[in-house]
Amino acid sequence: MDLLLQQKLETDKKMQELLKRNSYWFKELNRNSENYKEFLNAMKEKYHLKVTDKISDTIDNIDLISGILESLK
Repeated sequence: MDLLLQQKLETDKKMQELLKRNSYWFKELNRNSENYKEFLNAMKEKYHLKVTDKISDTIDNIDLISGILESLK
């Protein structure tokens, strides 16, 4: 594994947590550092960090606030 990749993994707590829970990523990243992109996608999917997830969460919050305001009328 590249030193730069190791530093990236050490600095991000979410990456560390994913590596602890899914240790097979160590093997994949050691074999080929280009698997880092796949690792990032898996992390974003697991922790809901994709743009679509954020938009969906925002819409859900707006719906919740609208529902509360409607019930207060």
